[in-house]
Amino acid sequence: MEIQACGLTDVGRQRKNNEDAVQVRDDLRLFIVADGVGGAAAGEEASRIFVESCTNEFDTDSGWNRDYGPLIARCFINANQHIRDHAKNHPETHGMGCTGELLTFFDGEYYVGHVGDSRTYLVRDGHITLLTKDHSYIQEQIDLGLVTEEEAETHWLRNAIYRAVGHIEEIEADIITGKTKDGDCFLLCTDGLTDMVSDMRLLEIITSGGSVDERAHKLVDEANANGGKDNITALLCEVRGAPAPGLFSAMRSKLLGK
Repeated sequence: MEIQACGLTDVGRQRKNNEDAVQVRDDLRLFIVADGVGGAAAGEEASRIFVESCTNEFDTDSGWNRDYGPLIARCFINANQHIRDHAKNHPETHGMGCTGELLTFFDGEYYVGHVGDSRTYLVRDGHITLLTKDHSYIQEQIDLGLVTEEEAETHWLRNAIYRAVGHIEEIEADIITGKTKDGDCFLLCTDGLTDMVSDMRLLEIITSGGSVDERAHKLVDEANANGGKDNITALLCEVRGAPAPGLFSAMRSKLLGK
């Protein structure tokens, strides 16, 4: 199984600095997107710490029979502590934090870690599915039936989140897993993209053909063309070829005689 990926981040049309961060580590099969919150460039610093902390966690992890659920949970827990430690040592950054999207692949499966209102989508067989659920106040209102999806698009609480890395003492990430399939395309992105581009338009662009680099650029360009009100980050990961059985699966099959 081959993974082709491209991650892009752009300041947008109305912001002066970029508080988003993106990481593509093909060697680790690690893909990360973060969106910072906090003044005095603290959001930008929080995103940077999150990306560096998670990458270091993967880079130093060892073991042939990896269980990526606990590894991803540990990534968020340690990044959360690093951000809080930074804010404690630099009082001017009090309140800093970030959203976090983390995607990895192992043994024919995908693993997603999620906190905040950045998102991870899966495009498969011409359909787009939102794998994550926004940790936002407006999403809670939608779940309770108090606000419609249409009303949420312009609601004053639309960008208010109740869970962010660095904001609380103990963080818990949502972890989503599933089997990969040849042709799957994953999109990790910040709300600077999804606020400007509809899910159906995301699907059109992702399935329009061309390289992942070309399609990632199209996504960012579309968000800017529609106003670019926030920083924009898009990371595409496309699966090519059938997943090969990993070491663990191969040994299990041999032991079971399958």
